[in-house]
Amino acid sequence: MKKPELLVTPSSVDDIERLSEAGADAFLVGEEHFGLRLAGEFKREDVKESIKIAHAKNKKVYVAMNALYHNDRVEDLADYIAFLQLVEADAIVFGDPAVLMTVKEVAPNMKLHWNTETTATNWYTCNYWGRKGAKRAVLAREINLDAVLETKEHAEVEIEVQIHGMTSMFQSKRMLIGNYYRYQGKNLKIERHGKEEALYLYDPERDNRYPIFEDVNGTHIMSPNDICMIDELDELLDAEIDSVKIEGILKSPDYNEKVVSLYRKAIDVYTENPDEYFNIKDNLYAEIEAIQPKNRKLDTGFFFKETVY
Repeated sequence: MKKPELLVTPSSVDDIERLSEAGADAFLVGEEHFGLRLAGEFKREDVKESIKIAHAKNKKVYVAMNALYHNDRVEDLADYIAFLQLVEADAIVFGDPAVLMTVKEVAPNMKLHWNTETTATNWYTCNYWGRKGAKRAVLAREINLDAVLETKEHAEVEIEVQIHGMTSMFQSKRMLIGNYYRYQGKNLKIERHGKEEALYLYDPERDNRYPIFEDVNGTHIMSPNDICMIDELDELLDAEIDSVKIEGILKSPDYNEKVVSLYRKAIDVYTENPDEYFNIKDNLYAEIEAIQPKNRKLDTGFFFKETVY
């Protein structure tokens, strides 16, 4: 049985070493100007250093360029893509055709992973982008397990699936938090309210807290719960999903390191001895549950139900 790649989103260059030791196979990094909802801001020197560290350990580094590009930002693409080719990034994650077209001009040998967050919902669409040049499709978080397995069965490209962490529920290009504070007279100017401020929208009816933050791409509202599939990996592994992702945004390095090590164990045990996996999977789940941040429950996202919100 082929093991899937274990992909992680680090928050800093320092995380690359420790997450590698914990069992990560690949990392997704980037900077806000080009990528959406990153666990950490990686400027060019950080990207270069991350690739150097990862490659020394036989790991891969993918760079996020999946932001929503307006005309004034398209002109920045070629220079950044040329830089990524120079530092030997393993792939670029994109959603906008402008990135694909620029890669073909500037770095035609660069691998591409198609990720629009929400529209990879069927295998026809995945294969469409594969025939345009993408080597991988990142499936939407809003499809169930049966759809994931059917897509993998018919896909002509690699398939990536998120198996742990929070997901995005909403994005607006507007700075909604800053505008709200300005409306209240609390700020003299609109200011960004980033991930470090731990702001939430509270739904008293469901007792849910939705993390909300702003960056150069606007305002982001995240899911109230974390996906956790550590005790439900068997069908994904049997289907030989190519890459499984742990989303580390808004989590501490210690938390991410522990979670990566537990998923590493789960994947290794199942591929070598499935019966043993079924013996330990409840304990693995309990270990994650024990370190979950307060007020963030674990669930299985959309894998086993049509809606979670």
